[in-house]
Amino acid sequence: MKERRVVVTGLGILSPVGNNINDSWLNITSGISGVSNIDYFDTKDFDTHFAASLSNYIPTEYLDKKEIRRTDKFIQYGLIAAQQCIEDAGINFNITDPNKAGVAIGSGIGGLGTIEDNKLILNESGPRKISPFFVPGSISNMASGYASLKFGFKGPNISIVSACSSASHSIGYSFRSIAHGDANIMLTGGTEMSTTPLGLAGFNAAKALSTRNKEPLKASRPWDEDRDGFVLGEGAGCLMLEEKNHALERGAHIYAEIKGFGMSADAFHITSPPESGEGASRSMNNALNDAQLNSDDIQYINAHGTSTPAGDIAETTAIKNSFKDTSNLIVSSTKSMTGHLLGAAGAIEAIFSILAINNNIAPPTINLDRPSEGCDLNYSAHTATEKKIINSMSNSFGFGGTNATLIFSEYI
Repeated sequence: MKERRVVVTGLGILSPVGNNINDSWLNITSGISGVSNIDYFDTKDFDTHFAASLSNYIPTEYLDKKEIRRTDKFIQYGLIAAQQCIEDAGINFNITDPNKAGVAIGSGIGGLGTIEDNKLILNESGPRKISPFFVPGSISNMASGYASLKFGFKGPNISIVSACSSASHSIGYSFRSIAHGDANIMLTGGTEMSTTPLGLAGFNAAKALSTRNKEPLKASRPWDEDRDGFVLGEGAGCLMLEEKNHALERGAHIYAEIKGFGMSADAFHITSPPESGEGASRSMNNALNDAQLNSDDIQYINAHGTSTPAGDIAETTAIKNSFKDTSNLIVSSTKSMTGHLLGAAGAIEAIFSILAINNNIAPPTINLDRPSEGCDLNYSAHTATEKKIINSMSNSFGFGGTNATLIFSEYI
């Protein structure tokens, strides 16, 4: 069977820089950081005192009190982004077959906060006080599960867990599910809420987080000489992928076409990439081959760019290896503003990559004052760059050496 073209017809987001698409994009292109001191638990004994958390989060605007009580925040975030996305896409199951409508919303960690809370209940009150909603309210696949149930999607229902590549793998899976005929529409993306005491302590123990406690707004600084780790973020992003003719027949607005998806493994180290960036380079090459594009067809890369000493230089090296000529290429890291949303990162960054095409604007990399040795690409430092963008690439790399790359294109 000839593979079918797949387009993007809906977007939804909860991010540290905005609780909807318009606010998030405005703040991203304006270089506004979503990082702040953590005020919902005591951080005095932690090495890091800040995170990129949601502001003005009011779940009752979307969810009823029973849903909120029974679910971890990562599920709530996913459901809210999903509802925004569905409304934006104008999905109506009176004219769309729900059996060919699937869900694939990934999460890197799942309901960590709920697990922490229930462990305390177990220790203090015993096993009979554990809620029957503990497991279904915290396991990683339940963002997809609840979305399928709440919105009536009866096609593929899956949740991919691949650390910080979870959302990008979920989007790639959805792309191929539609291309191969398993679905006509897929609600896809990622969601994460791990800015909890255990999450913060765990990443501190791994020496992964920035400890720039006196200047949290300047803590996420990809490719900068003074970078010292990533900033933990939270939120969710959802995209509606749809078979092109299905979208045209119902008169849907088309944001972009998804053209390519690539994957690879480093097979090098459990948390660090090789200096050569060889695995990341193969992921990008695989995506280019899938899209049937050359490297010089890409105008913008939304990089993984976490602000870690090893990761940033490895990705830069990988880009240089995959893109022989980088003179026309802009690379930026929106994590400089949103922090690192782990399993949701690939979703919000896919959204920003699509909006870059729609608006012909490459978002900036803020806090990039002194590029470190070897970090010498055009990172759109400090301010957004106006540029005609036809094809954009989004990279996501995760613990375990897992890599994923997506390519989006102007719809013609």
